[in-house]
Amino acid sequence: MLIRIAIVDDNVFLQKAIAEKLSFFEDLTLKFTAIDGKDLQQKLEKDKNLDLILMDIEMPLCNGIEATKIIKSKFPQIKIIMLTVFDNDENIFNAIKAGADGYLLKEVNPKELYQGIIETLNGGAAMNPSIALKTLKLLRNPVDFENREQEDIKLTTREVEVLEQLSKGLNYNQIAENLFLSPSTVRKHIENIYNKLQVHSKIEAIQKARDNNII
Repeated sequence: MLIRIAIVDDNVFLQKAIAEKLSFFEDLTLKFTAIDGKDLQQKLEKDKNLDLILMDIEMPLCNGIEATKIIKSKFPQIKIIMLTVFDNDENIFNAIKAGADGYLLKEVNPKELYQGIIETLNGGAAMNPSIALKTLKLLRNPVDFENREQEDIKLTTREVEVLEQLSKGLNYNQIAENLFLSPSTVRKHIENIYNKLQVHSKIEAIQKARDNNII
């Protein structure tokens, strides 16, 4: 049986790129494309015989999260996978809250996209490993995005790794050994972390990192 799919993306070039990935699989058929959530709703009113929607987030008139909420209230049987370049925590949280069944990044290859579609149609939740990790962190440390003051904190990958080790109660020597660094390098990373987070202690650093979902 053919799996009927729609692509919603305001970038026609990216629509074609996604369609090309789908074309490798004979059991997938592209029913239509839409340029935003409003266009999608109009097309669904004419033909709702659809199994799954690949939905971008940033679109004019009606974005992907708004559209997901509307489509899920009218056509709950249609599965929706967010397919986007944005992997920030707020988008992930809002997409799941709106009813999205999966969340993949556009860099996904054809085989992974196909597997994600099949997994979602079978009741699973398709996610890139990095998205799944962020989702777990959001579950462990829930964030009130609506009332949260936005802070622009930019830690390097290595600084986040050091901070994660620090949050486990490890000392400088243990962190250095685990990350194959010298103790003095670990000390320097922690000094930079304190400066970027504007804190003065390990406890403050860990708490602020958790509040901002960095670890």
